[in-house]
Amino acid sequence: MMKWVILGVFALAIMMNAFGLNLNSDYESKNVTTTSNISTMKETKQENSKSVDNSKKSILVRGCDPAMALQGSKILPPLVGNPECVGTTSDNDFIEKLKSRKWSVVFFAPGACRLNAAQKSIPGGNSQTDGWTLEQYRELVRELQGNEIQIVETQSESESVGLIKKALAKARETN
Repeated sequence: MMKWVILGVFALAIMMNAFGLNLNSDYESKNVTTTSNISTMKETKQENSKSVDNSKKSILVRGCDPAMALQGSKILPPLVGNPECVGTTSDNDFIEKLKSRKWSVVFFAPGACRLNAAQKSIPGGNSQTDGWTLEQYRELVRELQGNEIQIVETQSESESVGLIKKALAKARETN
């Protein structure tokens, strides 16, 4: 049950970010934010209607939670131009996928980034990656994918879509 609540919150955060919405607990600021977000929402909808085609690009996501990875791989692509999106939650799978082909973007999910910031291991590690920080993961990604790979990291779900869009704009085609 808790996973579904977390999934719902993640999906809501991604959708709110896609439409430029921001939650604010201060009542007065909330009214101002809501008013300004109406025009931001209209601008964002217009931006999104300028459909960007990223269907020849791909994203490899390294996350922690299998349910979140599955949900994110369904929600994310339409928000960022429909690239191929593959989620992994174990380093064995992640490293195998890094070695198997070229990717446009490697995205370290917010949960993994928060664990890294707290100096905790990312779940799903193996004997090679035990105790690794994101710095070591980045080095491995660059070693296997080359320096042109775009790497996205954020601790905030609400920043994910925007950062991924920027990375995809600079990224190589892989499909």
